[in-house]
Parts: sequence; structure tokens; C-alpha cells
Amino acid sequence: MNAPEFSVVMPTFRRPELLRTAIQSALDQHDVAVEVIVMDDSPERSAEPVVSSLGDPRVRYLPNPRPTGGFPSIVRNLCWPKASGNFIHFLDDDDIVPPGYYAAVRAAFAERPEVGLIYGRIEPFGDCPKEQLEQEIQYFAESARMSRVCQQFRTKLAFVACLMFQRALLVCSGGIVRRECMEQTGGFDPKLRLREDVDFYVRVMRRFGVHFIDQVGLKYRIGFPSLMHASELTEQDQQQLHDARMHTNSKYMRDHGFVEFYALKLFARGFLRFL
Repeated sequence: MNAPEFSVVMPTFRRPELLRTAIQSALDQHDVAVEVIVMDDSPERSAEPVVSSLGDPRVRYLPNPRPTGGFPSIVRNLCWPKASGNFIHFLDDDDIVPPGYYAAVRAAFAERPEVGLIYGRIEPFGDCPKEQLEQEIQYFAESARMSRVCQQFRTKLAFVACLMFQRALLVCSGGIVRRECMEQTGGFDPKLRLREDVDFYVRVMRRFGVHFIDQVGLKYRIGFPSLMHASELTEQDQQQLHDARMHTNSKYMRDHGFVEFYALKLFARGFLRFL
């Protein structure tokens, strides 16, 4: 087996059939060397039969010795140091990578050696109600439009401002990062259960830069209900989202100063809002 170029880090929790489809979408990528690392966060090891049945040496199964009960930032941090590829993709166990996407990402990274993060358009799908799916499609179409706008500014700070203060430009499965970004940022913040991907990608964008590929980079499965865009959140979810936002903002101000923080906030909620 060739040395992997892409390491797909895939936490999973009791979704064996969806997991199989997600793994296969990564293994089916053309003209690139891929490894998939599956970390099973279920105490009964529900993913082990799936990995065994695939019989593919490119797929490694790792049981979490201390299952978290649904804390993805912790599980990803346990998993990514075991990756050996130049590029790391945090693929959720219910999402799908479109054919040929990794080859396009590799070419984009080769053209932009200074960039640490690359992502593409998000294409929602799923068995949720039709109205919900249409809402998600519209949301991510606007996210792609705003990504194109941010790219026109030719500065990573435009992406950072939009992601922090306006809208989700990508989801966790949407980004692919250079391995050195993980090593230098330390990965995900283990204190965060929600918005951990926003916190992580903001730090990677700010430090290493970002590039948007205007092609579908992820088929994003929409569940029902969707925590991201639910019309009503539980009081606990609302509090955790608020705490995560405050935690990320505090870190940003500590690392980059109050002036930059509020300038980006004004830029996103003032100027970007009307583009």
C-alpha cells in the first residue's frame, strides 16, 4: 500500500450502515492514496463488524478506551495524531465525499503552499422533511456565495470574520487541513462539545490561511431535527452554544487583541451583511 496522502479521521457512534457508506466514499477517491481511521465511541464497539467486513487494509479500527457519549472534539483529538497523511479530513460518519474531490484538493494545495485549509461547496441531502432540506440547501448556497465574496478580498481575515460573526461557511466534514496545522494548533478544543468546528477552523484560517474551491466538496447528511438550524433549541443546547461562542471569542481577543476582534465583528455585521 502506498504511503497515504489523505488521512480520513472518522469518529463514529452507533451508525454502522451510514458509516459504511461514508468510509466507502473516501476509499473510492481516484488517483490519491487514502487511509481511513475509524474511532468507535460506542462501548459495545458497534463499528467493528463494519470495518472487518470491508476487509480493506487502508481502514483502521480504533475503539475508544474511554467512550465519551458524544463529545466529538475529544474523540477527534485522540484519533488525528495516529494519522500519517499530509492532509487530514475530519469526515463525520454520515457524510459523503464526492468522487474526485481529494485529487482536486491536492492540486489546490500544490498551487497554494502557504494555505493550511481548503474547503468546497456543501450539498445537503437526507431523509428529513422536504421543507427542512430546502432550507438547508438555501443556507449552504448562500454560504458558498459568501465564500466567493470572502475570496475576492484576498485576505484570510474576511473568512475569519464571516465564520465568527455571520454564518457557517463550512461544517466540520467540509474542511481539509495540512497535517502541520494540526500539530501547531493542537487540534480541537476539548472543552467544546458544540461549535468546536467553528473554533478549530477559525484558528486554522487565522494562522495558516484558507482557500475555497467552487465545486461540491461534501454531501452533507441532514438529520431531523437539525441542531444547527432547529427552530427551537433546548435550554441546555442554547446555553452550550452561548458558552462555546463566548469561549471562542475570549480566546481570539486574548491571542489577537480587542482591536482586531471588534474590527472583524464590525466588518462582518456591517459591510459583509449587505453584500
